[in-house]
Amino acid sequence: MTAPVLGKPEWKPAADVPELLAAPVRDALGDRAAYATPIDAELADTAAFCAEYDVPMAASANCVIVLGKRAGEESYAAVMVLATDRADVNGVIRKHLGVRKISFTAQDDAVGRTGMEYGGITPIGLPADWPVLVDEAVVAAGPVVIGSGIRGSKLLIDGADLAKLPTATVLDLAQH
Repeated sequence: MTAPVLGKPEWKPAADVPELLAAPVRDALGDRAAYATPIDAELADTAAFCAEYDVPMAASANCVIVLGKRAGEESYAAVMVLATDRADVNGVIRKHLGVRKISFTAQDDAVGRTGMEYGGITPIGLPADWPVLVDEAVVAAGPVVIGSGIRGSKLLIDGADLAKLPTATVLDLAQH
């Protein structure tokens, strides 16, 4: 695999640097073409990462975990949107999940349920019953930088590969 060039990081095949991945991510990555790079954990937040490592915001995708509630039942889902966009949580996402109320999952809850570090949560390696909602723009973006499950590294993967995750659904999720 020839490592891609995107920004300043030196990207290496993720399979060659398993220490850069949280255990659930490492276990679920399989043979997907993905690359990883170490970063300063203090710069894991998207805007800081993009500025420091010269990666365009449009080549970075954020994963947020949402919690939906309906009739006493709770359900979690992951939402992937480009860093340049905002997810329509109370509209498209709430309706797609069929819940009455929806909110961003509390930090401690998200960390505990995913086995990943806050600021590094990624759709690869999430609990098997969680829907992964991927915005159409992420799928069309080509290579995108996402979390690796830890704050001290990032993954680079083709956005279209996120649509191939077992529970993924591609939707128009961004607010326009």
